[in-house]
Amino acid sequence: MFLPATREEMEKRGWEQADFVIVTGDAYVDHHSFGTAIIGRLLESRGFKVAVLPQPDYRSCEDFRRFGRPRLGFLINSGTVDSMVNNYSVFKRRRKRDEYSPGGETGRRPDRAVIVYSNRAREAYRGVPVIIGGIEASLRRLGHYDYWSDRVRRSILLDAKADLLIYGMGERAVVEIAEALEAGIDVKDICWIRGTCYRDSKIDLDEDTVRLPDYDQITASKDMYCRSFATAYKNSDPISGKRLVEKYADTVYVIQNPPQPPLEREELDDVYELPYENEAHPMYVGQGDIPAFREVKFSLVSSRGCFGGCSFCALTYHQGRQVRSRSRESLVRETRRLTEKKDFKGYIHDVGGPTANFRVPACKKQLKNGVCRNRDCLYPHPCNNMDVDHSDYIDVLRAIRSVEGVKKVFIRSGIRYDYVMADKDDSFLRELCQHHVSGTLKIAPEHVSDRVLRCMHKPEKKVFLQFAEKYRQINRRLQKKQYLIPYFISSHPGSAIEDAVELALFLKDYGFIPDQVQDFYPTPGTLATCMYYTEKDPLTMKPVYVAKDLKEKKMQRALIHYNRPENRKTVIQALRRAGREDLIDVLLGENKGKKDEFNRRTGKDNRSRKKTVSKRKR
Repeated sequence: MFLPATREEMEKRGWEQADFVIVTGDAYVDHHSFGTAIIGRLLESRGFKVAVLPQPDYRSCEDFRRFGRPRLGFLINSGTVDSMVNNYSVFKRRRKRDEYSPGGETGRRPDRAVIVYSNRAREAYRGVPVIIGGIEASLRRLGHYDYWSDRVRRSILLDAKADLLIYGMGERAVVEIAEALEAGIDVKDICWIRGTCYRDSKIDLDEDTVRLPDYDQITASKDMYCRSFATAYKNSDPISGKRLVEKYADTVYVIQNPPQPPLEREELDDVYELPYENEAHPMYVGQGDIPAFREVKFSLVSSRGCFGGCSFCALTYHQGRQVRSRSRESLVRETRRLTEKKDFKGYIHDVGGPTANFRVPACKKQLKNGVCRNRDCLYPHPCNNMDVDHSDYIDVLRAIRSVEGVKKVFIRSGIRYDYVMADKDDSFLRELCQHHVSGTLKIAPEHVSDRVLRCMHKPEKKVFLQFAEKYRQINRRLQKKQYLIPYFISSHPGSAIEDAVELALFLKDYGFIPDQVQDFYPTPGTLATCMYYTEKDPLTMKPVYVAKDLKEKKMQRALIHYNRPENRKTVIQALRRAGREDLIDVLLGENKGKKDEFNRRTGKDNRSRKKTVSKRKR
């Protein structure tokens, strides 16, 4: 049975009033890939009455009265992604499709959804506690650079006029808040819970509290913004993290409590085995499917957290660097339930998480002292203390593919190839090639320029080439024709035209054009976004080149797809701007008969690639 999403469904349960109403910018899908479902089912398991208000009409407060006055509060999130990212492309154009709405229809959620929903909830019922969470609230919990308005905005806690903000993975925090409200504690007095932010008119500074630069300071000085971001970035671990305070006015402070510890294996098993329907709510019948759900319906979440440390990723700031994973037994039980579904065709689409081949903490020291504040686990080279071990993941994959009814288990989550290369045992890569690749393996070198890779906190180009060669060799021994599809980011901080030209030449030399290119998108909470705004690395305060001009960004993107006829003019402009007119014929001239070196390394020739692409189009 779904959580009530209509007044009628609530009344059928005999409820006169819901304890909590969860408001979300996504369609209601009762599946653990959607935070609304997790929080709703978790609170239900603790005895609370929970209703879901998905994609409400935000033009008035009437829809927010659908279930009547909630007894304990509104829980508000924008959906699985930030509403601005969901609604706009990197070039700030309205998207034509919403992956989290029925039929992919756009216009069902407002810009800055958390703020809009919170204010509508306040209009509907004065005095009802408003608690915000999810990715939009989490990554905007302190003063932050906002790409869409091109300025530093206040903590979303203030703009949303919310009582509490839950950041990170919120299971523990939301249960503690619910129990405090149930005990009759006023929401304004709930200020001790880890993983939350609240506002206060005064502060007590002690050895466990760090005062950040004031909001007025970070809006006036980019150096102060860097300092503030770096401090928050280094205090995102539950063991070593301090309480943070940010001042907005003489009597307005936003206080961030230290992070919640990550859920341990047994707790993760319990969360992911709550009684989800694993379907979209029946209200969407006839409206088309939910595109994002189609991608994850037959996938398994096996882990949380990531110690990869990519500067363009917000995982450090949201899920944290301490990795935790579900047990093999829990994943097998979920697999068996999936095989019982009528539309299951025998294929598990993914077994992974933020990084598929991370199943355990990077090292044992993290469990006692927390993650290192001033160094990464994999960048610039794998740490000597890191425990490199794929055996647990191999064991999980073998168990899942042995379940009756399972034909094939794929891995679509990212594979950290530098972690694979740090493993002296090739068992995982052999297992991957033999059982879990569907013809092509997508990996993300992101760039080839060492200058850009340093800003990305990614390994050197040679590590990618070494992995490509080992991948080719193993597939050859297995007599499999399987290929690599690298993924690249254009216009990342640190990337000038010269670096984009270097990437284009690399692709030309190796005879490969990537299927996908992502323009760097400055989203809240990432190290790279701080670089984009300040043009400095906040961890070193060294200058960073940033391509902000729209024309240059288009040039860098065109260089990666230099072979497309529509890009020819832009590529020529880019080469002239870089002072490399000598490369016009090299990149754009005829090159028949050239040995495809990259595809020799990866096992893929141009003809097979064209066939693959044409099949996808068909």
